Amino acid sequence: MATEMGKQLMVVVLGLIAFGFAITSNANTYTVGDNSGWDISTDLHTWEQGKKFIVGDVLVFQYASTDSLCEVGQESFQTCNTTNVIKCFRDGNTSIPLTSPGERYFFCGNRLYCYSGMKLDILVERNQSAVAEAPLNSIPKAESGGSKNNNPSTVIPSTGVFVRVESNSVFLGLLGFLGILSWIV
Repeated sequence: MATEMGKQLMVVVLGLIAFGFAITSNANTYTVGDNSGWDISTDLHTWEQGKKFIVGDVLVFQYASTDSLCEVGQESFQTCNTTNVIKCFRDGNTSIPLTSPGERYFFCGNRLYCYSGMKLDILVERNQSAVAEAPLNSIPKAESGGSKNNNPSTVIPSTGVFVRVESNSVFLGLLGFLGILSWIV
């Protein structure tokens, strides 16, 4: 009887751990421009509004083979300078993982398209669950300036942990937990 109860307790604990992983898996994949894609006719500024990009998210750029995608620094972004790029892509379907917090700058390698608005400036925020575990002295100081806003982008951890939970993650976590419980009963 004691070993059966121990087995059930271990399965419950493992189920709770699996559920915890399911609800903290909060990365999103964004198709830039949605159905319009990375295109000169897409209003990229409007597309970006209301979205919160965090470390772990992925941007997917879908574009014609005649277009390109370049990642650049802030100064090159502001002037559409195509001679000083970090990296350019021409494959028509480029995924960019957002691996660190800070501003990221993208534009079309066709300078005329860049001047016409085919450019995207996003702010990638720290993943809140990772911030809660980081010591306070490891958080960088906010820099002044920036093209987006004058609000500092540094997140100061508090005593609470904020985790963005997607409804499908909660459902899958509960489904997995119920499956484990039904297995032991």
